[in-house]
Amino acid sequence: MKTRPLNRNWQFKKVDDSAFLPATVPGAVHLDLLANERLADPFFRDNEKEQYWVGETDWHYRTTFTLTPADLQHQRIALTCYGLDTLTTLTLNGVQVGAADNMYRTWTFDVKPVLREGENTLDVVFAAPMPYVRQADEVRGKLPTWSVGDHRLNAGSYLRKQPSNFGWDWGPQFVTSGIWRAIELQMFNAARINDVYIAQDHAVDQRVTLEVAVDIEYIAEDVTFVTEVTLTRGERQVLTQQFEPDQPMQVVISQPELWYPNGLGEQPLYAVCVRLVDAQGVTLDQWERRIGLRTLRLIRQPDAWGESFHFEINGRPFFAKGANWIPADPFVGRLTRADYEPLVADAAAVNMNMLRVWGGGVYEHDSFYDLCDEYGLCVWQDFMFACGTYPTYDTEFMANVRAEAVDNVRRLRHHAALALWCGNNEIEQGLVGNTWTDFTMSLADYSKLFDDLLGEVVKQHHPDGAYWPGSPHSPCGDRLNWENPACGDVHLWGVWHGNEPFEWYQTCLHRFVSEFGFQSFPQPSTLYPVLTAADHDIHGPVLAYRQRSQIGNGAIETYMADWFQTPKDFASFLWLSQILQGMAMKMAVEHWRRQMPRTMGTLYWQLNDIWQAPSWSSIEYGGGWKALQHMAQHFYAPTLISGVWQPETNCVEVYVTNDHSQEIAGELRWQLVNLHGQTLAEASEQYAAAGISSRNVTTPDLSQYVEAHGADHLLLWLELRAADTIVSSNTVLMARPRHLQLRQPNLSYEIRWLSEEQAQVTLHSQSLALWVWLACGDLSAKFSDNFFHLLPDQAKVIHAQVPAHDRDRFEQALHVSSLFDMV
Repeated sequence: MKTRPLNRNWQFKKVDDSAFLPATVPGAVHLDLLANERLADPFFRDNEKEQYWVGETDWHYRTTFTLTPADLQHQRIALTCYGLDTLTTLTLNGVQVGAADNMYRTWTFDVKPVLREGENTLDVVFAAPMPYVRQADEVRGKLPTWSVGDHRLNAGSYLRKQPSNFGWDWGPQFVTSGIWRAIELQMFNAARINDVYIAQDHAVDQRVTLEVAVDIEYIAEDVTFVTEVTLTRGERQVLTQQFEPDQPMQVVISQPELWYPNGLGEQPLYAVCVRLVDAQGVTLDQWERRIGLRTLRLIRQPDAWGESFHFEINGRPFFAKGANWIPADPFVGRLTRADYEPLVADAAAVNMNMLRVWGGGVYEHDSFYDLCDEYGLCVWQDFMFACGTYPTYDTEFMANVRAEAVDNVRRLRHHAALALWCGNNEIEQGLVGNTWTDFTMSLADYSKLFDDLLGEVVKQHHPDGAYWPGSPHSPCGDRLNWENPACGDVHLWGVWHGNEPFEWYQTCLHRFVSEFGFQSFPQPSTLYPVLTAADHDIHGPVLAYRQRSQIGNGAIETYMADWFQTPKDFASFLWLSQILQGMAMKMAVEHWRRQMPRTMGTLYWQLNDIWQAPSWSSIEYGGGWKALQHMAQHFYAPTLISGVWQPETNCVEVYVTNDHSQEIAGELRWQLVNLHGQTLAEASEQYAAAGISSRNVTTPDLSQYVEAHGADHLLLWLELRAADTIVSSNTVLMARPRHLQLRQPNLSYEIRWLSEEQAQVTLHSQSLALWVWLACGDLSAKFSDNFFHLLPDQAKVIHAQVPAHDRDRFEQALHVSSLFDMV
């Protein structure tokens, strides 16, 4: 097969305009308008208001390309569009060759009859999404949904388009149109490969059998060929075999290298190439992918607490540690591997092993899943349905969805990282009832799509994959009881939406927590460029506008007042909001990790961001790490020491959590200090923790010290050692930080350059310093640790990765702060 990319020479215009402007494909009309200075920066202040007209407008894209006589000799030529957003008409040389109405599908049109030698003209017209969805609501009736009119322009229930395109409670309302993925001509003769499915059999030790099923489309009747399967590992060819048509294709790999999630083992990947080779040795078509050899299963079975919900890799259960993933940019068409890799790498760097691709975004680009394979991040993959209801009674809608699901299951199923297909986000969480009402869809109609259709697609096209109808979902008891602690997964929003205190998390004993979160603001260097100095007010018009959660900035203030003294200025408020967020997530995750194996997964909301605004993310838009991301490096560590203060008994329950499959043993130390950092008591003891377990190993009674000094003058320092190496450390506060009378710590530091791009920063404090962090303005340095506590007799060594071009500025820009400086 010969492929001819059509990603060049594009122009665009409003349908009613006469003059074309240069365009970029893949992309989005917003990006082309920006590039041609027809649109103000929509990220700045409240400029979002100035771009709503884009989603109200029809757009016309055009390109020209040339073909040779040899090109036209191919027996079949198809125009393949990997992403059209969304209501599209395609015309080639003046003849309409196709139409599309689903941005998630791959659209293929037979175009050979209208092609010609020399120059050809392709016109792609996009009808405006907003008039379409308004008319659908008016004519067909509005379907029950959440938050339309608040932070969503429309639910988009009738249109297969990215739901968060219309806005969400963390992102802008940029309603896009355009060619958002590659577009190409495919020319082929005789036969082509439509699809390949590879099933793995691990029944025999030290051997994996691959069963290769190839779906072949025959273009010519009398064609002779063999199918060749080649497997390589790096530069080494593992095997190559040829098969006659209709011959069962099995290949056996001896001494296989197995794939494991991050922190549990390595991530070896094998390249598979399937070729159709004719009698003359000519390759008619070929299919290439990378696979990991593994079994990855969702385990649900009766246990002491109800029904388990956990994942198992190569027969080994593991605790899923991760976060939810949203689109990494409002204009997903411009994302490349270079954009995805820092985010995926940062998730792996803080010991995550799972990301949930949330159902209000997109089925991500292939490079995202490639990176998850490489970094060992299992993928919980939602189908793209979220926080709304859908016309499942409409046969055309259901046929469109089925084609979408087949496209994406077949595209993604080979990935080693793919752990679960999930039907939707939060529809069972209040949008389903026994009948259709103004607020719910009927369970019967819900079931047609999320139990039957999507479940059947996964079963047919990915029989080795697991399917889950929705998140959250309770498979036992009353299905509509989505908070059932005995089974299934749950979204816990008592903290934030329910105004519950952070300690509420410690009352929750659910099996798998796939959403929970708390908001914070970006750091000043991220937020200030999209504001003016007059906007530095969380209740001012601009920051109130950019806050998309209804309770928003007021909720951050309320929780902050409960935990901390009033921050002294706007910048301090931004930083303190991040510490507050990190504290909340730390309290939650450590609690659920202590419950292992009852609870076997935590995916906080959310990993990444889509613009510079307050949100639940731990990584800012632009890549900056919030305090939460730094804290996750510790609370997601494979071995964790944590403590729970029990004020009724003046004791601290100290737990050791072990994610490793082998037992770990060593020394546990605790140290009780006052607010000056002086040691009041300390002890050490030997510990042993079985593999994949969590237990209370000691419970120091601190009554005499509480009575003598008061709980608000104490802090417990915990340390876990194995083979003389600190594998985990932690602290336990016995009072809200707002009650602590901290001294000026007089922080100091020295810098030593270890290489051209790595600096070693050694910090010292003269008194107890809480939440010490290093910042260097708009420089892109990355620190090995941040937002840590520091004792006066302790030196803390931090490594900073600094781009060579920023080295000279780093020493002047570096600033070290702590909680004391914020209030």
